[in-house]
Amino acid sequence: MTAELVIATPLLLLALLAIIQFALWSHATHVAQAAASQALSATRVQDGTTAAGHDAGQRLLDDLARGPLRSPRIEIVRTTTSASVSVQGEAVAVLPGVHLHVHAETAGEVERFVPDA
Repeated sequence: MTAELVIATPLLLLALLAIIQFALWSHATHVAQAAASQALSATRVQDGTTAAGHDAGQRLLDDLARGPLRSPRIEIVRTTTSASVSVQGEAVAVLPGVHLHVHAETAGEVERFVPDA
């Protein structure tokens, strides 16, 4: 009985830490997606800029990413017709040596006035 307990307890703790690690990675992914959406919204408006999009995404990351998302990076590309945002980072590690990368992308058309023909 004691030998089984000695073997089972660390395995149960490892399984619990793996579940917590997955939950943190999932939360970090949702934070990255929210930041990408916020940055895209600010970038794709008619007079929007990549700087405005970066600022909007960074503000959201500052508010939400202090815990689950480490070293977030925002990359924005805006052309005359489209805009795309990519947010990358790394989820907080609970298990030693585990480095889970987080990546979120979103894209959309740039809003622009088109006069009637």
